[in-house]
Amino acid sequence: MTESLVTYESKDRIALITINRPEKMNALSNALVADLRDAFIRFRDSEDRCAVLTSSGDKAFSVGADIKDPPVDPDLWECMPGVGVVTDKPVIAAVAGYCVGGAYCLVQFCDVAVAADNTDFFYPEAQLGFCGGLVASVAARIPHKIAMEFMLTGKHFDAQRAYEVGMVNKVVPVGQQVEAAMDYARILADSSPMVVGMLKRFVRDTVTAKGPSEQHALARGELLGIRRSEDQQEGGAAFREKRKPVFKGR
Repeated sequence: MTESLVTYESKDRIALITINRPEKMNALSNALVADLRDAFIRFRDSEDRCAVLTSSGDKAFSVGADIKDPPVDPDLWECMPGVGVVTDKPVIAAVAGYCVGGAYCLVQFCDVAVAADNTDFFYPEAQLGFCGGLVASVAARIPHKIAMEFMLTGKHFDAQRAYEVGMVNKVVPVGQQVEAAMDYARILADSSPMVVGMLKRFVRDTVTAKGPSEQHALARGELLGIRRSEDQQEGGAAFREKRKPVFKGR
């Protein structure tokens, strides 16, 4: 039996979402992105109040998009928390090892991040000649010149540098990153979901600037939601059958 590319565990109103492709350094393949998107949808619709996003092994959180099987349908943005799947519940990243390219975007769109002391963040797209643009809004999350250095030069930021510039909240010894993230998650799971959700909405919708690719992804998500809906299928069936459609809003 093939192991799941993404696992979901729920305990004490906390979801643990794990990217589970360690033999490929957790590279983001087309199938993995689909499974990660579905895991965030499950979290959004569940009774869980907080999620911790991590990966299998301590060598690589993820080396980014799998160049041999790149995300196309769904596209990479569809698995990004707050972009592909919008939720008012907090998501905490627990990162170790390499965190490259699109994988860094996953951490960027989380609300809180914990890094193991072996974490290596870098974004080499400018040196490779391609980019989806989602990373641009990092300039709304950390100081401008630091963001430009990170995005444009492909320089490696170790865990300590990431902490100093505000990319992560805490650095811990390798192997302790998930438990440290759980410390935050337990506080959030016991906090008022109305207040937590309200504050997250205020920050997301009115404080944090969104880059063009992020804005496009949010609009695209709305359109895909309609295209993939039961209502669209019902509308088409009703037209073909020459009857009045019965829409259910889903």
